[in-house]
Amino acid sequence: MSGKKILIVDDDPEMIELVKTRLEANAYEVVTAADGLEALEKVDKENPDLIILDIKMAKVDGYTTLHRLKDKEKGKSIPVIILTGYDKMKDLFELEGVSDYIVKPFDDQDFLLRVAKALGGTA
Repeated sequence: MSGKKILIVDDDPEMIELVKTRLEANAYEVVTAADGLEALEKVDKENPDLIILDIKMAKVDGYTTLHRLKDKEKGKSIPVIILTGYDKMKDLFELEGVSDYIVKPFDDQDFLLRVAKALGGTA
């Protein structure tokens, strides 16, 4: 499944680095954004195959970012995994059609399996 491009959207630099390291070690290409506004710009520039999105961020939160993605022609077809510390919003995001919802802290192997699944493959 190598060569797939993943956009990580999180305002926590340590979390971005953690997730980026895990994905790059598994041959994924990674681009990052520190907030929802930057993420929306990068969707147009980078054409990611998957978006990993945090909920609580400055400027534009994950929920608003998800809705704005759905309004963009390029954003409609990109699978989204919510990666957050908030487990109580899982049902809401599943109703919104996200591919998966992962609560921090996460298990590395489970995380990578879910990424592969969201990209349409198997690990």
